[in-house]
Amino acid sequence: MTAESKTLTISPKIGTFERNLTWWVLACIVVGIGLGELSPEAFQSIGNLKIAEVNLVVAALIWLMIIPMLLKVDFYAMRDVLQHGKGIGVTLFINWVVKPFSMALLAWVFIRHLFAGYLPVDQIDSYIAGLILLAAAPCTAMVFVWSNLCGGEPKFTLSQVAINDAIMLFAFAPLVGLLLGLSNISIPWGTLFLSVLLFILVPVFMSQLMRKYLLAKGSQALDVVLKQLHPISLGALLATLVLLFGFQGQQILAQPLIIALLAVPIIIQVYFNSMLAYWLNKKFKVAHCVAGPSALIGASNFFELAVATAIALFGFNSGAALATVVGVLIEVPVMLSVVHIVNRSRHWYEAS
Repeated sequence: MTAESKTLTISPKIGTFERNLTWWVLACIVVGIGLGELSPEAFQSIGNLKIAEVNLVVAALIWLMIIPMLLKVDFYAMRDVLQHGKGIGVTLFINWVVKPFSMALLAWVFIRHLFAGYLPVDQIDSYIAGLILLAAAPCTAMVFVWSNLCGGEPKFTLSQVAINDAIMLFAFAPLVGLLLGLSNISIPWGTLFLSVLLFILVPVFMSQLMRKYLLAKGSQALDVVLKQLHPISLGALLATLVLLFGFQGQQILAQPLIIALLAVPIIIQVYFNSMLAYWLNKKFKVAHCVAGPSALIGASNFFELAVATAIALFGFNSGAALATVVGVLIEVPVMLSVVHIVNRSRHWYEAS
């Protein structure tokens, strides 16, 4: 194991903040709605701070969120891809072929049809777009926690995250464009490519430069910086959520059922894709220590990128932005339940 990969396997348990992420998001809903009602002018002023449809405040907050997590990614880990070829193949199939299209289908079934009568008509397309953005890229940070909780093979997790991030550089924009087009949603291509540049390419470039500089001083230097950046990254996430709910407050107060309705296709998508990945790994006789993280990575969503892109493409007060935040709201309890299923079913998985 390289010094770089050792750095990524230090976190043995889920942190207090991550374990209570759902409660933090609920608190941000209350605070955001309250501040939005008390001082709507302040939120409008922040919303107007933008260049080429990209809000400058959100861009800064997203960088503070994404760059620390990308610092953990070791692209050299892709050298180990052949050690777990079947597991890597299954996860890539789920992440880039099954998950985005299954989410688009679920959004079409639930949002366009089954729940349409309970949702604002003018936001239907926007909700669908948000769900598509949520499923278009796999998670980068929390998967290390999920993998650790299910006894996952560290090298497999490292390799899989590095490959997914490399694919995301090229596939995110075309995939989102294709699925929005199939859903008859107009695509602001210029803003979409600008979002990819600002929220994927630039953070990856900056984080890898920082990583190389810090590792030249030793792996401990990287650990120290990661610990220092961790609370800043979490603070940026909470500030983004407060901002977003400050804009969404009136809509949520008018129709609080919206959040529950948006959660339904997201929850189905997570369980469907994780269990499909788990079953495929069993069929290919992949070791359980690879099948577990494969199932969790297969179902995970890069919600930070989804939130940033939704705000850039459709605005703070859009249904797309709200849909991506619902993904944040349910992330921890749903993924912990998948970890529980993977751990409890180990005997069944290895029986044959």
